[in-house]
Amino acid sequence: MTDAHFIGSEIYRDSTYGSGHPLAIPRVSLAIDLIRALGWFPSGTYVDSPRADAAYLERFHTPEYVAAVIQTEKEQDAPPAVRARHNIGAGGNPIFPEMFRRPATAVGGGGKAAELVAEGGRSFNLGGGQHHGRPDRASGFCYFNEPALTIGRLQELGAERVFYLDLDAHHGDGVQDAFHDDPDVFTLSIHEAGRWPMERRNSNPMQPGGPLDRAGGMARNIPVPPGLNDDELEAIVEGAVLPLIQEFEPDAIFVQCGVDALGDDPQSKLEISNVALWRTVAAVRDMAPRMIASGGGGYNPFSVARGWAGVWGAIAGFDVPARLPDDAEGLLRGVNWRHRRAENPPERWFTTLADPANHGPIRDEIRTLIRTVTS
Repeated sequence: MTDAHFIGSEIYRDSTYGSGHPLAIPRVSLAIDLIRALGWFPSGTYVDSPRADAAYLERFHTPEYVAAVIQTEKEQDAPPAVRARHNIGAGGNPIFPEMFRRPATAVGGGGKAAELVAEGGRSFNLGGGQHHGRPDRASGFCYFNEPALTIGRLQELGAERVFYLDLDAHHGDGVQDAFHDDPDVFTLSIHEAGRWPMERRNSNPMQPGGPLDRAGGMARNIPVPPGLNDDELEAIVEGAVLPLIQEFEPDAIFVQCGVDALGDDPQSKLEISNVALWRTVAAVRDMAPRMIASGGGGYNPFSVARGWAGVWGAIAGFDVPARLPDDAEGLLRGVNWRHRRAENPPERWFTTLADPANHGPIRDEIRTLIRTVTS
């Protein structure tokens, strides 16, 4: 597929949120290396990400907040009042050496993706997907809201109706709120019920991320129960995602491809295979002339790299091999992940790209959610 571009950067290899943080594992860089080992970067498809400057970031974020992130990176410290006001240095948003440059690169990649698809096409800005970021503060590991800024850039470049699909295990709250009152942006988030930022013990269907939460009218939410399987995701895609896209008639689609809903992820309790994720991406890929995908959550380096490599394959039209080539296998075997799940890792983490399918019954709760969001 010649109209597909992949946007990456070496900053993801050379920076970390700090030891002990859930993101202190090889993610974007490992996925890029795996894709390269697969031979899936034909000439001209890989684009180096620019870095967004303060003026661009201020299209969504407050100047005070942007300045605070820049200054905190420079000083590697912040006064208590700045920390409290902007949620910096707390809540999973640590102070680290690249805390401005890294997320600003993710945002710059989103802007580049929007430019590349302005006349049609597909782009994968793997380092993006920070969907929790707020105008004046960091939230949920997200310093800047890349999807919100990228959707805004798509609109500036002529997109009249943008459909945002969030596949992360966590509710895409920051993006939904960013376009709360915009009739030309439709947001749909499929996430685990009760997982942050949702309230775990709140059964109110109107709560943010709940099945009756529609923001200003152009939002839908599908909070799925633990144990979501491939057949249930397929039912959601066929019964809700595709009909909602068809009804909205977008000329641009943004897909946030968090891979923390995969069964191998250590944080969520969802259990889909990466093949189910890829099929979802492929199903929506051609439903608008412009399509942008991003990364997102994911906390097992093996499932993250393999999952995102397959997302790129689905976007760009590559066939998944039955077995990984030797270079790709060697790359994965060289990863050192200190986690209980890695104590006895399954061989497929090293030898195959695709997970085994996780088939199962479609529960009544899933059918009810589909009816609710489409009514």
